[in-house]
This record gives sequence, C-alpha cells and structure tokens, in this order.
Amino acid sequence: MGLESSYENSWIFNNGPFETENIEKFEGFVYCITNKINNKKYIGRKYFYNIRKVKGKKKRVRSESDWKEYYGSSKVLLTDIEKYDIMDFKREILSLHITRGDCNYEEVKQQFLNNVLEEDGWYNETIGNYRRKPKHIVENRQYGRRN
Repeated sequence: MGLESSYENSWIFNNGPFETENIEKFEGFVYCITNKINNKKYIGRKYFYNIRKVKGKKKRVRSESDWKEYYGSSKVLLTDIEKYDIMDFKREILSLHITRGDCNYEEVKQQFLNNVLEEDGWYNETIGNYRRKPKHIVENRQYGRRN
C-alpha cells in the first residue's frame, strides 16, 4: 500500500485522533511512530508551518506543512513502511510546542531519555550530530565512580 494512503492513518494525541482545528496556536510537535509488527519506534519532530522567503523580497510567507501525511525522515523507517503497510504504523503526537526552539529541545530530550542511539528497537540513527555507536563500543565502556 505504501505512503500514498497516509490520510487513512491519522495522528493520535492523548489516546484519540488529533484535533487539527487548533494548530495555529502551535509551531510544531514531537512524535513517536511505532511499527506495530515489530514494535520498533522513531522519535522526531515536525513543524505545522513552513516559513519561506519570497524570492527577491524581504517578505516571508507562512504556509501549512505536509505534517498530516508525514512519516519521518528516517530512510530505514520509510523503507519499512513501504515493506509492510502504512496501517501497520501508529503515529502518536507526544507533545505540542508554541516555539520551534522548544520543539527542537523536546525532540532531543526525548531521544536521549529513550536512549534511541544505544538501545535496540529504534529507527533513529542520529541525534543532532551524534551517530549511533557500534554495539561493541557501547558494551565495552567503563565508567569511574562519582563521589
């Protein structure tokens, strides 16, 4: 089935369908997409609006983004969506944010709290400039005691 029928699989917020009429209050959201077949997950963020500069002018134009049909930027996740079926994935909004900075901060915070780079079961391969470490490096770390 693939990505073409993404409207069939709407965003969930607070255990119910996300009410879209209030998005103008917010800049974006942090989300988790879960593969219902293998429980593998992806944490990311998406803005409700694009802000583009008009060519040759100082004016900026704000337009609604593709957030309704968005399924993340992870190539591995998007490959699995094509491999399985779009209905095999749950799209959940974890939090709404009134500034882009707060949205970015919360995305990174949730990625670190969930240890997405070092635990199995995550599609995330980076957090900012940090890449997933090979398992043998993570397992062989040694830490000193703190007083």
